[in-house]
Amino acid sequence: MPALAPFRQPYYGTSVFRIGDQLAEIIAVGEAMQRALALLEGGDVVAIPTETVYGLAGDATNGVAVARIFEAKGRPRFNPLIAHVADLAMADRIALFDPLSSRLAAAFWPGPLTLVLPQRAENGIHPLVTAGLGTIALRMPRGFGGELIARLGRPLAAPSANSSGRISATTAQAVAADLGGRIRLVVDGGATPVGVESTIVKVEDGKLRLLRPGGIAAGEIEAVAGAKMLRGATGIEAPGMLASHYAPGASMRLNAERVGVDEALLAFGPSRAEGWRQAVALKNLSEVGDLREAAANLFSYMQALDRSGAASIAVEPVPFDGLGEAINDRLARAAAPRDKIA
Repeated sequence: MPALAPFRQPYYGTSVFRIGDQLAEIIAVGEAMQRALALLEGGDVVAIPTETVYGLAGDATNGVAVARIFEAKGRPRFNPLIAHVADLAMADRIALFDPLSSRLAAAFWPGPLTLVLPQRAENGIHPLVTAGLGTIALRMPRGFGGELIARLGRPLAAPSANSSGRISATTAQAVAADLGGRIRLVVDGGATPVGVESTIVKVEDGKLRLLRPGGIAAGEIEAVAGAKMLRGATGIEAPGMLASHYAPGASMRLNAERVGVDEALLAFGPSRAEGWRQAVALKNLSEVGDLREAAANLFSYMQALDRSGAASIAVEPVPFDGLGEAINDRLARAAAPRDKIA
C-alpha cells in the first residue's frame, strides 16, 4: 500500500471563528492536545483531523457526548457511527475479530479502512454509536487522532465534521465555517491527505463485502484478502450509506458532456466538456487525471464551486478504476434527490 502523505501544519497558534454569539477556537495540532482532552473528558465534542476527512469526535462510551455529535451535525438520524481506536488491543476489547478481519487490520491499520465486526458483550460502547445493531464499525486513524485516543484511553465516535448530509470538510477552516457556532474547538492539522472517507468492509461467512468505497481502493483490499469483494448491503449497516449525502447547496449533474448556462464545472483530466469556457466557475480535480489527487481535492473543490453562486454544478466523467469507485460513490450521493436525506 502506498505511503500516505504526512499532515501539513500551516501554522502554530490559535485563531477564532465567531458565528452568532459562540466561538469556535482553531488550534494547531502542536498545541491542541490538552485542550482537546479536557473537552472530551467533560463529555463535549471536538473536530479533529484524520488522514481521510475531519471528524467530529466524542467519547464513544459517553451517551451525552455521542448525542452532542448528532446535535452539532443537525437533524439527528441516529445512524451508526464509526468508533475510532488507538491500537489493536483497544479494538479487541470492543469487537470480535475473525481471521480475515484480523489480516486486514494488520495490513491497513492505522489507515483509512473501517471494519464492521460483531460487538463483544458489555464492551462499554454507548448504544447510540451502533444504532442498536449487533455490529460495530471500527477504524484506527493515523496522526493526531490516534494519539488523542491513546491519551484519552477510550474510543472516539467521529463521523465527518460537517452538517448532516452536506459536504465533508478537509480543512479546519471548512469545519469552522460550517459548525463554528455549534462546537468549541477545531484542531487544525492542515488539509487532509486522502480527502475521502474510509473504505468500509464487512466479513460475512468468510466472504468480504464492500459497504462503502473509500480511501483504500477495493483492489488493494482484495489483494490482501485473496478474494474478490461482494458489493452492496441490506439496509443501513454502516455510516455513509444514505442515498443522498455529501450534498452541496447547488444541484449536481454527473457525467456532463457540455456545460450549461450559469453552471459551474467540476472537471477531471486534460480534456474539457463542451462549452467549458462559459462556466461560472471551474475546478479541476486533477489536470493529469490522477485519482489520488482527485480524491484529495473532491470535497474542497465541491465547496468552492458551491460558493460560486451557480445553481448547478456540471461534473465531468471520472473513471471507476481504483479510488475512482469512491469518488463516483460520493458524487452520486451528492447528486441524489434531496428528499432522500433522512
